[in-house]
Amino acid sequence: MGRNLADLASCTLCGLSATRRRVVVGSGPDHPVLMVIGEAPGRAEDEGGEPFIGPSGRLLFQLIEEVVGLSRARCFVTNVVKCRPPANRTPTRVELRTCRPWLSEQFASVRPTLVLALGNTAARSVFGFTEGIGVTHGRVVELAGGRGLATYHPAAALRGGRSVVDVMRADLAVLKRLVETR
Repeated sequence: MGRNLADLASCTLCGLSATRRRVVVGSGPDHPVLMVIGEAPGRAEDEGGEPFIGPSGRLLFQLIEEVVGLSRARCFVTNVVKCRPPANRTPTRVELRTCRPWLSEQFASVRPTLVLALGNTAARSVFGFTEGIGVTHGRVVELAGGRGLATYHPAAALRGGRSVVDVMRADLAVLKRLVETR
């Protein structure tokens, strides 16, 4: 901790700073209904400067709106790693460790009561899971000041089709119950 979020946009603490177009900090309201956390920015996000603005983001927020009843405007959206890894590869342990204090500062600033982690990397980073998303999806986790759960990353649904979307819908139904009881 101890990092100032105002400095995040100019971060050069890891090698990703040399290959990114911009730091994708995150966007959304203070004290949102939901904090959504992905793995890392993709090409569209690196170019546009906001998380989940490409095809994965469109699918994700369509599902969240349909199942949970929340618009993107009521969510704070970010990633575990704030810069796009080359060729959209999975972030390394060093990159995850380097970016973790930024995510911790975002948690402290945003103070979410509900968290949705997307995919293996985010679920492991945020909730400390050691098992894969196929085992951990939909599992409610108690957090300091709130609760969370993980589901598949929407990119997996775009690749895997209807069966992955159906699992995401079921996980989001669990999230909807958490929203209703918060």
